[in-house]
Amino acid sequence: MNGRRVVVTGVGAVTAPGTGMDDLWKGLQESPSPAPLVIKDWDPEPWIPKREYRRLDRFSQFALVAAQEAFAQSGEEGLERDEVIVALATGIGGLESLERLVLAAADEEPRPSPFSIPMMMGNAAAAAISIKYSLGGQVTSPVAACAGGSQSVLDGLRQIQWGYADVAVVGGAEAAATNASNEGFRAARAISISGYARPFDANRDGFVTGEGAAVLILESTESAEARGATPLAEVLGGASTADAYHVTAPHPDGVGAERAIRAALKDAELEPGDISYINAHGTGTELNDRTEGMVIGRIFGDHQPPVSSIKGATGHGLGASGSIEAAVTVEAMRRKQLPPNQGLQTLDPEIPLTDVIREPREWEPGPTLSNSFGFGGHNTVLVFSPVD
Repeated sequence: MNGRRVVVTGVGAVTAPGTGMDDLWKGLQESPSPAPLVIKDWDPEPWIPKREYRRLDRFSQFALVAAQEAFAQSGEEGLERDEVIVALATGIGGLESLERLVLAAADEEPRPSPFSIPMMMGNAAAAAISIKYSLGGQVTSPVAACAGGSQSVLDGLRQIQWGYADVAVVGGAEAAATNASNEGFRAARAISISGYARPFDANRDGFVTGEGAAVLILESTESAEARGATPLAEVLGGASTADAYHVTAPHPDGVGAERAIRAALKDAELEPGDISYINAHGTGTELNDRTEGMVIGRIFGDHQPPVSSIKGATGHGLGASGSIEAAVTVEAMRRKQLPPNQGLQTLDPEIPLTDVIREPREWEPGPTLSNSFGFGGHNTVLVFSPVD
């Protein structure tokens, strides 16, 4: 069913380890920091004029800065701007703006900004990118909890494969590491008590809240060639499924996640033995890690590829996490190196993974999976490959 080939020609990121792919990559190699893994002393002014960023929630600011880096790498020459689409996901949207509005309504804050509503809207980041770059194609904001960032990539992939667009700006953005949000996750017993993200570790005790954004520029191979853009990786395929089981917990047998991985492999016309690395969802929660490990063990058996989760370094960026991990997957291919699974000391013996990466590892890039699983039972899996 696949149509045209789709490549990645630009990536950009804003994360706790740093702003930009270089700083993000350096941060992935360092020892994990305690919670929360947020962007300290954030100042958007080097990238966004003050008169503009004051009208944008933090999550939209992150998205614009990530998009700027992605476009700088991809280039803007030759774009048919009225036909470029945007799919920019978020899990929660402009939570800081919403909280300020609630406090203002209760007379605990000064009069609210006249831009309060557009700042808190879930589509605000996607709209901001569309406006800044004059992109007049379809603009959407996939909301699929922690799978949203990956879903945006899959949505852009399909639009290009099926001929509805030549170029897609995709990704995710989140700035929900607020006190209210953390209290909610704490009440749900999802957040780490120790303050450290430890994916797949026997002593893991929940995820650490992160924030940030990542943007990828996708385009058909014909478009990239015509514009003179350099392909960084190819998106071979992907798939989405639902657990149809529980609003927070994954299906105990991982049936939805397994169907997503198998469907993504089929979509990419690959077999399990073709996969050379898995960028795992790996949140550090008891159920998620065990279920994901069980599914990987079931599909790949005794021939598992190396696996790592980057959330020990980035924290859990919720709706941005899948796009951040997709960007890291592309960067790993460019650098020919795999990122380590920070925070892992003792692998949980109940998780049947055989090769969790603990130190940066040199790598000859090959087909790679990027997994994302979210509250509500959303499962999205992407397949990337080095360009031929």
